[in-house]
Amino acid sequence: MDETVEDPPTSAVLLDHCHFSQVIFNSVEKFYVPGGDVTCYYTLTQHFIPRRKDWIGIFRVGWKTTREYYTFMWVTLPVDLNSNSAKQQEVQFKAYYLPKDDEYYQFCYVDQDGVVRGASIPFQFRPENEEDILVVTTQGEVEEIEQHNKELCKENQELKDSCVSLQKQNSDMQAELHKKEEDLETLKSTNKKLEQQVKAQKDCWETELLQLKEQNQKMATENEKLGVRVEQLQAQLSTQEKEIEKLVQGSQDKTEQLEHLKKEKSQLLLTLTQQREHQKKLEQTVEEMKQEETTAMKKQQELTDENSGLSKTLSENKIMCSTLQREKERLEKENDLLKRENSRLLSYMGLDFDSLPYQAPTSDQAGAGQNPGLVYGNPYSGIQESSAPSLRTMKRCPTCKSDLADDIFGPTLEQQHMEALCLNCPICDKTFPAREKQIFEDHVFCHTL
Repeated sequence: MDETVEDPPTSAVLLDHCHFSQVIFNSVEKFYVPGGDVTCYYTLTQHFIPRRKDWIGIFRVGWKTTREYYTFMWVTLPVDLNSNSAKQQEVQFKAYYLPKDDEYYQFCYVDQDGVVRGASIPFQFRPENEEDILVVTTQGEVEEIEQHNKELCKENQELKDSCVSLQKQNSDMQAELHKKEEDLETLKSTNKKLEQQVKAQKDCWETELLQLKEQNQKMATENEKLGVRVEQLQAQLSTQEKEIEKLVQGSQDKTEQLEHLKKEKSQLLLTLTQQREHQKKLEQTVEEMKQEETTAMKKQQELTDENSGLSKTLSENKIMCSTLQREKERLEKENDLLKRENSRLLSYMGLDFDSLPYQAPTSDQAGAGQNPGLVYGNPYSGIQESSAPSLRTMKRCPTCKSDLADDIFGPTLEQQHMEALCLNCPICDKTFPAREKQIFEDHVFCHTL
């Protein structure tokens, strides 16, 4: 069926649930897979006659009025409307217009007066492979939705009762107003008749008065009787005039009461309009809260992604710190081994490490060249040659302040000596003196933060 941009007929008032059984929905699944078309099957009972503007909408569970539909499709009228048997019909919803969330929805058949004639069981739009998980997860949500639906139904029933009371009160006032109008018309008709009677009677009295004046001279004896009769007639006329004034005053009171009833009716209509506007504001507030909730979820996802990145960086830094710590421990062990070996050699020579002056490695290298079997050279050659004047040119190391033989220590050995006395950062290649070991370790640790 082709879809049209025309809005379907809706109503702001939810009628009694007894109308929901006039259209029965068949083969409604517990869930539909997103991205596919959905076919809705329904049956028209014998007590319901479809019309051209009837439609089927998808409503989120907890809806209050037919204006809250998510999407809709016009129904197709059966070929034989006069048949008394149940009529099986179907309508197809395209995947593009279906909801994208996992909320609970239901089909509702709405006639062209905006009245719900049938409603299906709730269902969801979600993939098939999530069934086992969602059955456990959504059970509490279903109970919460059912509780919320009961509360909404109760509130809706209260609103319906209030609306019915207002409608009844309005009908009573309309009936009373109609009755007052009929009484007013009756009073006007009676007043008109009385005026005609008074006029006719006044004409009759004037005729009689003329006749009495003409016969005044002839009927002197009857003059007093006629005078009394005239006085009686005048008194009766005065009484009738007073009654007419009372009727006119009563008619004015009825007119004022009618105006007062009209004002009360206008106030009731204004109150009903304000209630409708308040309901629209509440619906807008609910929509804004949903948008704020969506924004908050997006912000939470962004923070979660950022936290994952920071956790990954922290793990890498911890691994690097562990590597550097192991390297530091290895170097410290090697340094301790070298110190113990040096102490052993000095003990072997009978010297104290703290009191021994720095000796140039030239004699050791020479002794090592003479006796290849000694790893560290001749231990006595340095003592023997220390008393002799050195003929080599010596230069002082700018870092450790020790003397170096210029003819033996070339640029390569000098560079190796400088590197042995310096600490290089493995991350930024910054160089620290060996005596600033604590500063070097603090610097490397800062890279892991």
